[in-house]
Amino acid sequence: MKTSLLASLCFIFSLLIQVITLAQTNQQQFDSLTNLQFHKDGAGTVVYLSRGNETLYQKAFGKANIELDVAMTSEHVFRLGSVTKQFTAVLILLLQEQGKLSIQDDIRKYIPDFPEKQKVITIEALLTHTSGVINYTGLQSFTEELKRKDLSPKQLVDLFKLEPLKYDPGSDYEYSNSGYVLLGYIIEQITGKSYAEFTYETIFKPLGMNHSYYDSPTRIIPGRVSGYVQRNGAYRNADYLSMNLPYSAGSLMSTAGDLQKWYSSLYDGKLLKQETMKKAQTSFKLNNGRLTGYGYGWETGNVQGSPSVKHVGVVNGFFAYAAYLPLENLSISILRNCDSPYEPDILASKLLAVALGKPYDYKPVKLKSSELEVFQGVYNVKNSGKHSVRLQDGNLMYYYLGGPKTRLVSYGKDQFVMGNSLNTLKFTRDEKGNLDGFTTSGTGMPSSAVRENIVLKAQPKIKVSKAQLEKYIGKYQFNFGPVFEVLLENNILYGKVGNDRKELVPFDKHKFYARDLDAVIVFNVDGKGTVISLTKTQNSDMVAKKI
Repeated sequence: MKTSLLASLCFIFSLLIQVITLAQTNQQQFDSLTNLQFHKDGAGTVVYLSRGNETLYQKAFGKANIELDVAMTSEHVFRLGSVTKQFTAVLILLLQEQGKLSIQDDIRKYIPDFPEKQKVITIEALLTHTSGVINYTGLQSFTEELKRKDLSPKQLVDLFKLEPLKYDPGSDYEYSNSGYVLLGYIIEQITGKSYAEFTYETIFKPLGMNHSYYDSPTRIIPGRVSGYVQRNGAYRNADYLSMNLPYSAGSLMSTAGDLQKWYSSLYDGKLLKQETMKKAQTSFKLNNGRLTGYGYGWETGNVQGSPSVKHVGVVNGFFAYAAYLPLENLSISILRNCDSPYEPDILASKLLAVALGKPYDYKPVKLKSSELEVFQGVYNVKNSGKHSVRLQDGNLMYYYLGGPKTRLVSYGKDQFVMGNSLNTLKFTRDEKGNLDGFTTSGTGMPSSAVRENIVLKAQPKIKVSKAQLEKYIGKYQFNFGPVFEVLLENNILYGKVGNDRKELVPFDKHKFYARDLDAVIVFNVDGKGTVISLTKTQNSDMVAKKI
């Protein structure tokens, strides 16, 4: 009896040790990933990872207020930007479950003065960004002066309601803040309450999201952080924006902890039925059958094969990211008080993968140039047009016409990682073993491509003397365009327009390609060998005379 009890206790103790060790290992992996990206100085960031109500990892970096030297904490309040859209979508779906609307309804049922268009616009089309309604933030009338005005929801709708549709509803996908402004306005027409009031009463209050708000410049919001922009390495305060303008498309504020409550409540079915949530978090399908990668208020994706939904929010001074794995009830928030360009999806996916016990681990496999050459060609990517794969200076590069280049790094037979991303490309072969296309997968929508019968030759880097490179140095003027400057640094030639500088790699006499962009520069010389102009080939040919 005693021996059996002792054996059971030892077994339980050993399991406990394993759990603690795993948790410690995960913490170390989380820290190694976040510490590489964020620093103690400058604008701040909060990273918050949870499973249901259990916090797996939380850490704050940088400053909540740079001027006052206030350190960031995970309790601070951030603008959410377009992460707001999932809250708006849930409110619409809740009204549908209550029988107060149908997402198949014509929006003119609730907004009678919205002009009749060529086709009916349904509420679902607004939810999925497939309505064709033009994005008001891209209109010429959306000026810096207007951005400071406190427009009412009706005045906001009036900004764009007379604009023609960009396409027939359901025929295409194009992200539009206008659609979510209309959804907020519909909510107000049905409930008789302001969007801010209805959101508080329906979501924030019952879910205990006590640190979530509809943004207001005059209201005292405890824990509100300052917003910044960073340009050329220097911080400054973000420009003013009336938060009446993002409205139901981007005016909510919250904390990482409150977002945890939000996702946990969705998982528990406290707001919507599970079948409704599943529909909202599934990619919408266009009339032609193409998946858009967006549901109702969420982008769709996956982390190591587990379905995910996510959204980015960018608004003056702030950058928010939230992702959720519904099956595992895992959620992550990355909130920053700086709106400078940033790619949070890679970090978030890596952290979630560790939490899943499936960390990303692509080990490079060295291939000879002769082994890489076979993959060269032009591939027609489904819904994305033609892309090229070419061996340049010993690296296999992937790009579309005139676009940025991505290095393909081998990690297995016919398998490559695309640059520093988590997207992978696997070449496919026919029954004879000949390459006939590829498939891509990653944290977003999978895709496929068919190889075309077009031959591309490798472009190895050739040697050019310093004396010859110096002849290319100078400024070149395009007929209708900017000045193109050619510089030489450490025997490397660069092309520069404004602050944008690209390395130019020689591959033939007087011919160079941009290392990270699909562009070719050919220097034109006269009979004496003097450089008189250059021809830039990107999407088309442009000639610039040497000044």
